[in-house]
Amino acid sequence: MRVREWAKREGFNEQTVWQWCRENCMPVPFERMATGTIIIHDPKYESQPITPTANGRTVCYARVGSSDQKSDLTRQADRLKAFALSMGVEKPEVVTETGSGMDDRRRKLNRLLSDPTVGTLIVEHRDRLARMNAGLVESALKAQGRRIIVVDDTELDDDLVRDMTEVLTSFCARLYGRRAAKRKTDAALKAARDA
Repeated sequence: MRVREWAKREGFNEQTVWQWCRENCMPVPFERMATGTIIIHDPKYESQPITPTANGRTVCYARVGSSDQKSDLTRQADRLKAFALSMGVEKPEVVTETGSGMDDRRRKLNRLLSDPTVGTLIVEHRDRLARMNAGLVESALKAQGRRIIVVDDTELDDDLVRDMTEVLTSFCARLYGRRAAKRKTDAALKAARDA
């Protein structure tokens, strides 16, 4: 499991766990991937499959921004299904959708979020769920006894940088249109870094 999830389950600060990994003094085994991602292999959690909540179903949700990314959508859905199977889910459902992460009118996602029989929602990255305010969605589901699992939770750890990225994405979405917002935001961030 990812550092953030293990730290939350064990009640540690995430930065402390990162430091333990850097100093090789973790109390449980961990693995550093080629991408820099750290996977923690805690035996007490790995022996337990993902158990559906009292409500039941586990659904993998894959999303891309435009129809020219269909091959990416298929690969994303396959990775999510493989992740769910590796965690012990017997028959994971996969829902795919094409639409902007800024759009709150995504029909399939809204149907999943409003369906009380969906106990666990698995997404590859937090921005596949929503570009902004994904934490609010997560909190609302948690209050209902449901949860979201983010497979690759490697994102910017600096709150200020993350907030600026979200604000830039929002402004670019209004200025340039929703489909081009991500490309414009990336270009603006690259220009700001290079300056």
